[in-house]
Amino acid sequence: MDHMEHSGDRPAAWQENWADAPGSPWAGRPSPEDERAYRTLTYERDGRIVRITFNRPERGNAITTDTPVELTHAVERADLDPRVHVMLLSGRGKGFCGGYDLQVFAENGFDSADGPDGVAGTVLDPGVQASNHDPQRTWDPMADYAMMSRFNRGFASLLHANKPTVAKLHGFAVAGGTDIALYCDQIICADDTKIGYPPTRVWGIPAAGMWAHRIGDQRAKRMLFTGDCIDGKQAQEWGLAVESWPADELDERTEDLVGRIAMMPVNQLMMAKLALNSALLAQGVANSGMISTVFDGVSRHTREGYAFQQRAATVGFREAVRERDEPFGDHKQARSGGEESRES
Repeated sequence: MDHMEHSGDRPAAWQENWADAPGSPWAGRPSPEDERAYRTLTYERDGRIVRITFNRPERGNAITTDTPVELTHAVERADLDPRVHVMLLSGRGKGFCGGYDLQVFAENGFDSADGPDGVAGTVLDPGVQASNHDPQRTWDPMADYAMMSRFNRGFASLLHANKPTVAKLHGFAVAGGTDIALYCDQIICADDTKIGYPPTRVWGIPAAGMWAHRIGDQRAKRMLFTGDCIDGKQAQEWGLAVESWPADELDERTEDLVGRIAMMPVNQLMMAKLALNSALLAQGVANSGMISTVFDGVSRHTREGYAFQQRAATVGFREAVRERDEPFGDHKQARSGGEESRES
């Protein structure tokens, strides 16, 4: 009788990939398609690791209407690929992400020079949102929520993906950039990374609502009551980041972390994430995001919010940000980081 091979005959058979193990349901099936061009990011599969990299370095990787749609697509693409064990999210250039491209959203009244990019006539239509942000018109909060909740849902795909997501932060991760990073399962950063949400000083509330879930009530309030930022070392001390390293060691340390995760069986990773997410979701993450998104809209339609928007439209966003941050003593620090000169 022929001896039939089984997993006990192979050393550490549990480390075999879903798609590669003998008898795999994917045996003989084609590999998922790898070709897809994105406007705001790049996607690369490197063995068991997918690298999703924000790719607008000349704009501090600022968020546009394309960003949440493309991020959702990339995350789902990795989630469906049986070869992938972990996703690594990072930013190309000087920093991770400087937030929303407010040269468009604030200075130009939501009017993108590139046009509506296929969203004409929807809640994402820049013309619609510009009209809804006109101080001389009646504000419809649900039209605002319909727009911002789509951004939030796109970023939340990182939390709700079945597989682990890791954010590598360097340079700066501020404002809307933190909405993205805080949805990742793990954050690893450089010691000198600038992390925070300065727009709580005027014209913004973190729509993702993740701060208290990540660092607790008092520390979240310490940041959002002032708009102050912390560096990577403090982020690790506060539990926002799982690791922080000197900038010149960040790449190596990140590769070690995601490499260790990638050695785990996919189904083990999925079960661990789902089990731990159940506790996080029980804390009310969905409600926090809904309420925070509504208040983010409110913050842009107060007397103070209109004043900031009109000031940005009059003198430019850089000057409006200088006036916002200079009383707190961190405007020069923000400018040296490179992101606040364009985004927030």
